[in-house]
Amino acid sequence: MAKNSDNDAAAQQKRGLFSRKPKAEKQNKEPGRLKQMGQVFQMTRRNDPMVVWWMLLAFLGVIVVGLIIGILIQNWITLLIIAIPLGLLAALFILSRRAEKAAFAQLIGRPGAAGAAMSVLRRGWILKDEPVAFNRHQDLVFLAVGRPGVVLVTEGPTNRVRDLVTSERKRISRVLPNVPIHVINAGQSEDQTDLVDVSKKMKKLPKSITKLEISAVDKRLTTLTANRLPIPKGIDPNRARPNRRAR
Repeated sequence: MAKNSDNDAAAQQKRGLFSRKPKAEKQNKEPGRLKQMGQVFQMTRRNDPMVVWWMLLAFLGVIVVGLIIGILIQNWITLLIIAIPLGLLAALFILSRRAEKAAFAQLIGRPGAAGAAMSVLRRGWILKDEPVAFNRHQDLVFLAVGRPGVVLVTEGPTNRVRDLVTSERKRISRVLPNVPIHVINAGQSEDQTDLVDVSKKMKKLPKSITKLEISAVDKRLTTLTANRLPIPKGIDPNRARPNRRAR
């Protein structure tokens, strides 16, 4: 009897272990697609209350166009069935665009925001996580290497970062005399580029070097910045990142 009870207890304990495992896995599992979309919608709505009306307008606009075409060809039922999913796609497109702006709006005023604006670039670009230049006002200069050459993205008032950019241009020109250097001033002033438009502006720059030359330029710059001072206290550009789910 004692032996049977021990076996039963061991079996129950074993079942308990196996029954708890799926729960733990379920807790660690990432949220589903619908839940992610719900989170993106809530985040966007907090920063942009008009997003609901723009999405509704896009959806109804596609439905109305579909119905008009359907009435003209005397087959409005078929066109309505086609227009409904197209209307949903239009609403989701509006949500994605507004969500991107809302995500970048949360970065305004945060140290490292310019670096975060660059981080959405992927293929064909080499981005430096840490700023390559800074001053006592915590104005920053971030660097990227791509087909246009070297791109310096500044963070701070244009008049204050001018000296940082000039100094950085001289340093880079000494080791890369034939590589173009572009400057983008990120910020909210009239003479600056909004955070949401930084990556777009970088993509539109004229191509000057080949894909193979990008890595060679990066190696030259790595040796140039190897002995730089650490970034100032209180600035962690790696923590300033736009919400990727929103994009």
